Parts: sequence; structure tokens; C-alpha cells
Amino acid sequence: MSLNKIGEIFCKLLSGNISILGKIFVSISILWIVAIGYLIWWNAIINPIKGNSFNWEEWIWFGIIPAVVPYLFYFVWKKRE
Repeated sequence: MSLNKIGEIFCKLLSGNISILGKIFVSISILWIVAIGYLIWWNAIINPIKGNSFNWEEWIWFGIIPAVVPYLFYFVWKKRE
């Protein structure tokens, strides 16, 4: 996949020219990332032993990666047009 194709995908997402099903999947991914970030932040507040800092590693591994991997699988297994 070339960089131009990735740029076209981002432009399509940001312009709003995606299907309802695509909007649902993108919304679920964003909600997942925000919810996991909130839970990690809340866990850092109530657990003073680790400190009151946000654990970026946990957020990346449990928030970002699970939200992005399904899209990667989709683009890998998508039929060519």
C-alpha cells in the first residue's frame, strides 16, 4: 500500500464521505480509545503506589492497537478493485 493510498483513506475519513457502517466502525474505535484512556487515567489516580502519572504504554497497547488492528486486517484482506 502506497503513501498516496493511505492519504486518500485519511482524506475520505476526514471529509465524511464514508458509509454509515464505516462511520459506526470509526465511532466505535474512537470510543474504545477514549474509554481505555479514561480507565487507565482513573486507575492511576486510585492507585497511589504507581504514582499519579498516565501510563502511555498501557494506553497504546490496550487502547490504540486494538482499535487500529481490525482496519489493518481489512485493508490487507480487501479485494482489489
